[in-house]
Amino acid sequence: MDIIVQKYGGSSVADSQRIRAVADRIIKTKEQGNKVAVVVSAMGKSTDNLIKQAKEINPNPPEREMDMLLSTGEQISIALLAMAIKARGYDVVSLTGSQAGIHTDDFYNKARIVSINSERMKAEFDDDKIVIVAGFQGINNKNDITTLGRGGSDTTAVALCAALQGKKCEIYTDVDGVYTEDPRFVKNVKKINEITYDEMLTLASQGAKVLHPRCVELAKIYNIDLEVRSSFNYNMGTIVKEKTNMEKEIVVTAIAHNLNMVKLSIYGIPDVPGIASKIFGALAKNKVNVSLISQSSGENGTNTISFITSESDRDKAGKVLEATLIELDGKKISALDNLAIVTVVGAGMITNPGVASELFSVMGENNINIEMISSSEISISIAIHQEDCQRAVDILAKQFNLVEFDN
Repeated sequence: MDIIVQKYGGSSVADSQRIRAVADRIIKTKEQGNKVAVVVSAMGKSTDNLIKQAKEINPNPPEREMDMLLSTGEQISIALLAMAIKARGYDVVSLTGSQAGIHTDDFYNKARIVSINSERMKAEFDDDKIVIVAGFQGINNKNDITTLGRGGSDTTAVALCAALQGKKCEIYTDVDGVYTEDPRFVKNVKKINEITYDEMLTLASQGAKVLHPRCVELAKIYNIDLEVRSSFNYNMGTIVKEKTNMEKEIVVTAIAHNLNMVKLSIYGIPDVPGIASKIFGALAKNKVNVSLISQSSGENGTNTISFITSESDRDKAGKVLEATLIELDGKKISALDNLAIVTVVGAGMITNPGVASELFSVMGENNINIEMISSSEISISIAIHQEDCQRAVDILAKQFNLVEFDN
């Protein structure tokens, strides 16, 4: 019997009706002769509500206690879903992250999975049970509950699939696949039937909300095929895998955008080896994600280093720069708020030059100023003012034929 891992997001289990619909889908998969492990997120907006309540009580809640609190959302979901499956006469068991053997490092709120002891789940399979696992959570070496960060249920699902040597990991959400842009942001976008790990990882890391970047990274490492599908219908979804059958003339596959970004710059720091390592090592230690980086020469043997980060990481990043400024006797720190990052992605860019020129030309023609640029073999990212983001994405989607044109 094959092991199928399915993950259902918060919108898929938002209320009792949706939970019963998910139960029916799980049972159908079981009746096809599979062993089924299911990873579930918290219901609807319950995680957001818990965060809001916590901050009403304490504006700076301890990270450990936040993990204790937020993990309860998934525990409610798995228990209710198990009840719905049991009501239909099928054997089922719900497991928290720790009961499922998910062990993490010690970083609260942004923990990473270190190992999974799958013996408990395999024993439940031997008893012919459907296994429901709480996503987004694990346990560290202190036996404290940890959470994996927003979107961490995707990561849980792929990690379980790897540990169980599952045949496939199905990610169910409120859209029926990966699109050339967020269909809630751009009209008439196209659904992508197949996409490579590298393309999907770039899209996910640059703002595409359909999959968590860490889950795509794990799928690539363990060569697990992902299928992104809607839990609201039975349409075919998007397959994420190592190689695709897409036509070679497709140069740009999709566009991602990331709002609420900030550009931070530190001026007048010494132009000597090791300074950048010192700055970005400290940022990494403080779990600050950096998107784009630039360095320019200043006067009298000094440099200016700039980077883009999210507004949520601004305070932590600012403290790192302040410490660096004092230590290195730099000149000043500046911040440019209300930015967005727009990224065009496509494996076809490797063998098709000219995408950068085309992108910059169309931005210039439409008077959209670019603050920073970053590129790789399969992507080009630009930082622009947030007020220009919608217009820029619409223009680029049409420029690279990523929308269905009205007849």
